[in-house]
Amino acid sequence: MADKVPHVTALFWVVKVLTTAMGETGSDFLVTTIEPVIAVGAAFILLAGTLALQFRTRRYVPAIYWAAAGMVSVFGTMAADIVHVQFGIPYAISTAVFAVALAGTFALWWRSEHTLSIHSIRTTRREAFYWTTVLLTFALGTAAGDWTANALGLGYLMSGVLFAALIAIPAVGYGFFRLNAIVAFWIAYILTRPLGASFADWLAVSPGRGGAGFGTGTITVVLLIAIVGCVVVLSTTSIGEKAAAYSQG
Repeated sequence: MADKVPHVTALFWVVKVLTTAMGETGSDFLVTTIEPVIAVGAAFILLAGTLALQFRTRRYVPAIYWAAAGMVSVFGTMAADIVHVQFGIPYAISTAVFAVALAGTFALWWRSEHTLSIHSIRTTRREAFYWTTVLLTFALGTAAGDWTANALGLGYLMSGVLFAALIAIPAVGYGFFRLNAIVAFWIAYILTRPLGASFADWLAVSPGRGGAGFGTGTITVVLLIAIVGCVVVLSTTSIGEKAAAYSQG
């Protein structure tokens, strides 16, 4: 089958950050609006459904891919929050645990496939490794963002600024110091999660918690509209056509 993931363009990173932000506020909105157990169960069902569609396709389809990514974002956020809220595990420990789990997944992926390139996702096994990795990056990013914002006392805005600075490191390393492209990609991919989540939380939470106070529901809706708009562009313009052609060639 053709590659199942999009070509890495500027718009790819835009949609990635939007989905990470939406996952943060969307998760918070759901678990505070309806019974948390029902919210988590519904998110899991939607995650399973979108991933099933993604695995059934034989090529990259923007709407299906980003629907799956969005649900991974929501459920990954819930998973990280459950570890802290329900089990009382400190953010620093959950961050370390998710980091070790992610490193282990990378190691298994490399040992099995001898590549971590997203442009080689042409078998079901590689796709399974890919989505497991993506889910862990969302959980890790959620825990890391909450750790810096809450446990370290930076607040959501300064946490966003911190991760914005950190995400420049792989870009500079790749552009000027010959950092391996695959390494640079995954570092940036991991950092987009706390980057988007921190700014989304800052926009959503009340001024008393250091935020702008727009509310999780409002921010989630705005982000969803932006994501849908980007996916429409990817699906109907030459940008999406070039990405699809790249995935098939």
